[in-house]
Amino acid sequence: MADEMTPPGLTTEMSERPDHGEESYHGSGRLAGKRAVITGGDSGIGRAVAIAFAREGADVLISYLPEEETDAQDTARLIEKAGRRAVTVPGDIRDEAHCRAIVERAMSDLGGLEILVNNAAYQMAQPGGITDITDEQFDRVMKTNLYAMFWLCRAAVPHLRPGSSIINTASIQAYLSSSALLDYATTKGGIVAFTKALAEDLADQGVRVNAVAPGPIWTPLIPSTMPPKKVESFGEDTPIGRKGQPAEVAPAYVYFASDEASYTTGEVLGVTGGKPVS
Repeated sequence: MADEMTPPGLTTEMSERPDHGEESYHGSGRLAGKRAVITGGDSGIGRAVAIAFAREGADVLISYLPEEETDAQDTARLIEKAGRRAVTVPGDIRDEAHCRAIVERAMSDLGGLEILVNNAAYQMAQPGGITDITDEQFDRVMKTNLYAMFWLCRAAVPHLRPGSSIINTASIQAYLSSSALLDYATTKGGIVAFTKALAEDLADQGVRVNAVAPGPIWTPLIPSTMPPKKVESFGEDTPIGRKGQPAEVAPAYVYFASDEASYTTGEVLGVTGGKPVS
């Protein structure tokens, strides 16, 4: 099991490293010529998606917090090893200007944008429930998980051509909400509603909007934001009986980003180890 860490946590500090598909994911050109932005692309699900996108033929920009630089550079090397261009953009997406800058970097450094993955998120478990959630924590969760998604989508939409795709990371917490993650669960429910509304908004522009709802996936966020006892049993309450790996989630993003999903918008795909998403 991973050591206890301070948030946001680093892959390099985890004693039990996640599987991002470094050895297992093999692409088949499904995203050839596309250009993608992935927030939180340094580690966890974001890294797995970046690897998969690159091996499917996409150039990738990853955004991340400055303190995650070591993880980000590891991800960038994996993108480049797949023969694709990697652009790294550190900064805090709680800042609207930085969100605009991410899109501007995609347009200037990648030459365009067809895929936006709003994946970065913040959580901090509070076993005591609502009375333990400070205004500062609530604000950080809302700004990271909801405001940034809104700002990035608003900045990206004018640049998206027909056939482009926006993919948001929701969560099983949108459906099976935990009191210890009250604020986080609230944002994930909001992401589901946002996804469906934006899908309707952009349908006549030929832009698809979908979401992936992961269950208990092993990423640095888990040991850095959850009590040790919860970490030890993480994922054991799923029907499959174990935690998932980022590599097991990435194919859902590839599907939504690819032309295979050309008739799919406003949908939420659960990757939860058998927990219901409905």
